[in-house]
Amino acid sequence: MKRTIFEPEHEQFRDTVRRFFQNEIGPNAERWREQGHVDREAYVKAGELGLLLTWADEKYGGAGISDLRYEQIVSEENMRHGDPGFYIHLHSNLVAPYLGHLGNDEQKARWLPDCISGNKILAIALTEPHAGSDLAAMRTTAVEEDDCWVLNGSKTYISNGQLADLVIVAARTSKTEKHRVGLFVVEAGQAGFARGQRLKKMGLESQDTSELFFEDVRVPKENVLGDPERGFHYLTEFLAGERIVVAIAALAAAQTAFDLTLDYVKERGAFGRPIGMFQNSRFELARMRAEIDTVQTFVDQCVMLQNDRALDGDTAAAAKLMATELEGTVMDRCVQLHGGAGYMKEYRICRMYTDARVSRIFAGTSEIMLEIIGRGLGLDERKLN
Repeated sequence: MKRTIFEPEHEQFRDTVRRFFQNEIGPNAERWREQGHVDREAYVKAGELGLLLTWADEKYGGAGISDLRYEQIVSEENMRHGDPGFYIHLHSNLVAPYLGHLGNDEQKARWLPDCISGNKILAIALTEPHAGSDLAAMRTTAVEEDDCWVLNGSKTYISNGQLADLVIVAARTSKTEKHRVGLFVVEAGQAGFARGQRLKKMGLESQDTSELFFEDVRVPKENVLGDPERGFHYLTEFLAGERIVVAIAALAAAQTAFDLTLDYVKERGAFGRPIGMFQNSRFELARMRAEIDTVQTFVDQCVMLQNDRALDGDTAAAAKLMATELEGTVMDRCVQLHGGAGYMKEYRICRMYTDARVSRIFAGTSEIMLEIIGRGLGLDERKLN
């Protein structure tokens, strides 16, 4: 189905982005999977082409384009021609907005230029071993002293955990009020900040994921984002944007898997004819085509709502739920249509299958998305009394 949200300038931008991922990222993907992380140079090259933080103000080196469609194009082309382990969308759209929207003028001038150029890589540390999706249960603490906050605790499953130069860490700033949370920017090399070994995962082998440890880390007060008691509110405020970014990537992966499989069933023969000519293959692909088009239309509309600052949390949760669930379904069907080849790592669809599994977990599990949507319908047991 023809997508209607893109203008000619978006398509010109897409041509440039596609060439970048085809030439600079895709050819390195296998090597990065083997070494367990992408090269830092990948971020620098993306920065040189103006592909990082396109929304950032020109005075910091950004393009000053507050149009999510450009970031959408970057994410889609990375999924199709680059490497899903190159977490450019996390750097630009999940972490950097905290600096861009919560940072004061001094903080933005200090950090944003290097993030835009790719010289500093970003991560955000929320999840803890005993908390999972329940941010209110976090145990990491920050205690105020005269000139700093002293940070203690640990985080786990942190994307970009090995490469990150700046890590936004959520920590409790009250012993009694669980929703009093601050956001603290910890810089690489600070005393007391340590990284665990790279965690071995089912998929996304080129994306570095780590545990992070904080032992009496003295965070200067000029490294606090916003009010150190309103971090929980800030996290909630940014979740809608985070979830639509995840939905964009998940749907791009589903479309890529569909394209690979359609080509495969046209070429692979069985019983004297291409396997795509069998009724079951046709029906499976027809169903996927209809489902992808339907969800793509919804996600594209959510992108436009986000551009108008009108995307609410319930709708973003629905987009994330539908896109990631569909991604998982499409991957499973596509592996099945590849037959035995789909189980072999030499085939891209095999790697995509394991890469996709985490989409229904991070940025809030599918179950959390359902809970959010259900509460939005007025089905909230917390309001019974």
